[in-house]
Amino acid sequence: MTRLADRMARVGPSPTMRVPIAAERLRRRGVEVVDLGVGEPDFATPAHVKAAAHAAIDADFTRYTANAGAEELRAAVCARYRADFGVEYTPAEVIVSAGGKQALVNAALALFGPGDEVVTHAPGWPSLVQQIALAEATPVVVRAHADEGFALGPDAFLGAVTPRTRGFVINSPCNPTGAVMPEAALAQIADVAADRGLWLVLDLCYDRLMYDDASPNLPRVVAERARDRGVLCGSASKTYAMTGWRCGWALAPASVVAACNAIQSHSTSNVSSITQRAALAALSGPQDCVAAMREEYRRRRDAAWALFTAHPRVRAAKPAGAFYLFLDVTDALAPESVRTSAELADRLLDDHHVAVMPGEAFDAPGFLRVSFAAPLESLREGAARLHALIDAVAPDSDRRATPAR
Repeated sequence: MTRLADRMARVGPSPTMRVPIAAERLRRRGVEVVDLGVGEPDFATPAHVKAAAHAAIDADFTRYTANAGAEELRAAVCARYRADFGVEYTPAEVIVSAGGKQALVNAALALFGPGDEVVTHAPGWPSLVQQIALAEATPVVVRAHADEGFALGPDAFLGAVTPRTRGFVINSPCNPTGAVMPEAALAQIADVAADRGLWLVLDLCYDRLMYDDASPNLPRVVAERARDRGVLCGSASKTYAMTGWRCGWALAPASVVAACNAIQSHSTSNVSSITQRAALAALSGPQDCVAAMREEYRRRRDAAWALFTAHPRVRAAKPAGAFYLFLDVTDALAPESVRTSAELADRLLDDHHVAVMPGEAFDAPGFLRVSFAAPLESLREGAARLHALIDAVAPDSDRRATPAR
């Protein structure tokens, strides 16, 4: 039997990839799938961004750039964060990476190691835990709860701190719940990080997709209270509908950026030069495309929440950010038929051709993640088919859920 490196006992493939693969298998058989599982915008990349990529090719901007990203792009990241969040960073404090995921794994490898404990949260994006494990540190997972709207409060994070704690990794807005950490909550965590010399890594890949009028400014909290201990990871993927372009970044102390740069220099090196020109246009060009997409997501969020929670056995908190509903379907499960949310998701795909993500992928059994980055008609059809499946597998009319929150 092939012997793999010991680290492979700590990590595995992303559980969020299973559903897209299964959905694609159905499509190849000619089945029309209502896809509410994928975590990416359904909008086209804005025209001015695509034009910049074409121009880069035409100008033969097709060679290596600086490993950390072209100087003008790193400056554009700084300018964007200055305009949007009122924080000041220099290009030496920015590294451009192949998506937000690489920015996060660079940070984990640069900051954490054997013997360290790193506090993160569930339900949450599974890669965060896996990245901590890949760095040979120990993930300490604190839980957010459905009856509190999956609020990311400070008490659980700070209560998990021990003498071995090395840092925190927090995703806000959160994938899969859409919960947003308030500024006051992050301020308490940032103060502890600064006082105790802990690292504070923020996954902010959905930070331009928040729907409340007074959305929290988390970069400013970090910059004001824990600048020397903070790492801000962002991405063009969701904000500008650029998932396939693979462009993210991290803003951090120059010493941390230098460490991430060293890691990246021995793995992927620089992001595609053409992608960098496209990202430069996205960050420095007109931002009305971002506002338009956000408003459309807000409209879909409200419609999807009403559609899916119309069934008495489906509950969901209305998300404050990102583009997911996290449906509580525990009242729809039945020991004699469909026992878990993973089985419910499988039945929904196999029998009703609707792709959603089971909560088990996010360490949250009993839930389904539904992406509302999909046309309204798809959301309407997906809700109808889910409701029909629930009625078929758990027909006991006496079992009623509590009202949707």
